[in-house]
Amino acid sequence: VQLQASGGGLAQTGGSLRLSCVFFGGTFSRRVMGWFRQAPGKERESVAAISWGGSEKWYEDSVKGRFTVSRDNAKDTVYLQMNSLKPEDTAVYYCAARGLGSPVVYSNSRFYEYWGQGTLVTVSS
Repeated sequence: VQLQASGGGLAQTGGSLRLSCVFFGGTFSRRVMGWFRQAPGKERESVAAISWGGSEKWYEDSVKGRFTVSRDNAKDTVYLQMNSLKPEDTAVYYCAARGLGSPVVYSNSRFYEYWGQGTLVTVSS
């Protein structure tokens, strides 16, 4: 199993970016997917998570109303649409996958089995 994240880059405050994460090497549709981020000098934190079919979503409080997680099971891809970006959103963003057949949408990273390489998001003030 491999996850490949992309879409990071430089954005201005108030701007938008869309992250993508493609899942390779297994069954994607029956995996809960999560997005996490780690800012310089800080611990990794959970950002969003989405259930198998996309009907259940979880968001960290600071991104609610600004970020949207979605998935396309036909393309084995999960997305994170980030709007109204703030400088404090600057971080390396990681996508992660839970184990196959585990349906609970957890925010805690310890429940995620596979991780992508990360994509850097920088928001300028």
